[in-house]
Amino acid sequence: MDSSNMSLLPLLLLCLAIATSGLPLVSPPASQQTCEPVNVPDNQNAWIRVREMPTGCWTSYTTNDSKEVHILSLHFLPGASTMFYLNMTTAKPMHLIITTDSEQVIYFLTNANVDVSLYLANISNIMFYGSKGNIHRKALPTDNEDLVRWATEEFGGVTSFTTVQNPTSIASTGREGTRLLPTGSNNCTLENEWHSLKHYLTFKSNIPSSIKSCSNQPLNSHTEKELYIVNIPEDVSIRYVSVHVISERQISLFLRGPQGTTWSIHDPQHTSFFSNNVIMLAATNMMHTIPPTVAITTDSADAVQKKALDHFKASTITSYSEIRTEGTMVTLVLGNKDHTPVTETAPTETTPSPASPPQMPLIMQLYTSPDYRSPLDLNAKVQSDKRIYAEISGRMLGEIVLTIEVINCSVRSKGSCPVVRDMPFRSEMCSSTMCPNSTRVSFSLELLHDLASTSWDLECSVKLCFSEKCGDGGRVKRNLEVTQTYIPPPTVCIDFGLSAVLGIAFGGFLIGVLLIGALWFIKIRTGYPTGLDVGSTAVNLSGCPCSLTSKRQPVSTNPSPSENSSANASIGSTQSTPTSSMA
Repeated sequence: MDSSNMSLLPLLLLCLAIATSGLPLVSPPASQQTCEPVNVPDNQNAWIRVREMPTGCWTSYTTNDSKEVHILSLHFLPGASTMFYLNMTTAKPMHLIITTDSEQVIYFLTNANVDVSLYLANISNIMFYGSKGNIHRKALPTDNEDLVRWATEEFGGVTSFTTVQNPTSIASTGREGTRLLPTGSNNCTLENEWHSLKHYLTFKSNIPSSIKSCSNQPLNSHTEKELYIVNIPEDVSIRYVSVHVISERQISLFLRGPQGTTWSIHDPQHTSFFSNNVIMLAATNMMHTIPPTVAITTDSADAVQKKALDHFKASTITSYSEIRTEGTMVTLVLGNKDHTPVTETAPTETTPSPASPPQMPLIMQLYTSPDYRSPLDLNAKVQSDKRIYAEISGRMLGEIVLTIEVINCSVRSKGSCPVVRDMPFRSEMCSSTMCPNSTRVSFSLELLHDLASTSWDLECSVKLCFSEKCGDGGRVKRNLEVTQTYIPPPTVCIDFGLSAVLGIAFGGFLIGVLLIGALWFIKIRTGYPTGLDVGSTAVNLSGCPCSLTSKRQPVSTNPSPSENSSANASIGSTQSTPTSSMA
């Protein structure tokens, strides 16, 4: 073998090793990464658990003689076994109404104590075997709502209404059938429920497989991200899906359903998602509504898987599931913390423990300057003539980036008589690189200047937008302490109007009249002085007004002797002067 052939030998050996090992020279395209779904027994596997939520109710009602009133609505699918066992030997005293919408003949063996009264319709296809001593036939309505009304009229109320699909056995646990937590009302309102919470009964059912599932990811895989795809075909009546994710890894969800389907994702930590339907994010104490984020009309398994792989840029599928149930509401549990096969235990209803502090998805931070470099402490006070600046940010969910837009803001005073005022705001410019997942606004506090309160709650309503589609984002609140800025009081200037002038003039006139009247009264009471000529014009004018109308009295020509003597002396003295002067 020459040297040229020797140099090609390692290359030929490498090609031969690759060919015999079955490994491709290049990675397969994404279209080869899909999987074919198969039926899942008992509607659960290592990645997903599905539970229907049938119609029912549960209250705390008991009759006056302490008997419970329960209704069992039995639903048998075509082809399912119609034989089951009813064991109520340990049940509390109750009235038990059994009804069915099945057209098939139902056979069941009963075993109940003397305190349990069974009620069936007059015309019923239910056949009893076993104890028949306390069975009553009544004209029962066929509609569920009508049946609840009949039981309410007959017994005063209903303790529970439970729908069971394809039962094989129903047994009492011996516990009281009233609800542990008070509901505030004893009225039975039918709604979707999870009857596994009802601790007074145990159910065994022959539930047909309602999901198909597949995966091309190993069960013990240590990948950091997991992709879950849930597909509801177009001909399925499910319209509300409650999703619970329990995996501790990064989760990507691709949710597809018929138009009108709503997905509710609870506590969506470490989760990113796409859906052609409305998604409700049920975080702690908050609820966000996200509009559809992807368009896909086909329910083909291959097309849906390819769409999900393309959107999340993934190479493997942790779980793909198709759900087919007759109910309109189901609960999904996705993920597995330890990645081992699981068996589900029914949850129990207990008295709730004190709630943990809420984790707010939205946060409002206040600043004192427009450069947003001086954050305001929670209890710091701001003068009422200043302007404050706010930045509202959110903890984004997975890889989904949502834009925050402020709708309106208001302030509410703290105290026994709160005052609410709308708070005008101004949007502040900020680039997406400087303000990722946040928005900025500013407020003027002049609105609060004339109000007595200094402690306020500043609250804003926001909406969350994704790809120009927006949904309700809830409200975000922040404490605000305000101090009133001192302004010197203005100089008081009295403005005298016409009425004031007339009042002062009339007051002066009245005071003058009173003073004159007082002087006149004193004059009359004290009389005239003796040396005053009351007949003089001056006295008459300034003295008694009566002299103006009376006649003047003539002067007497015969004065008294004393007057004459004094007069003569006076005349003599006066006449002596000219004599002496003349002399």
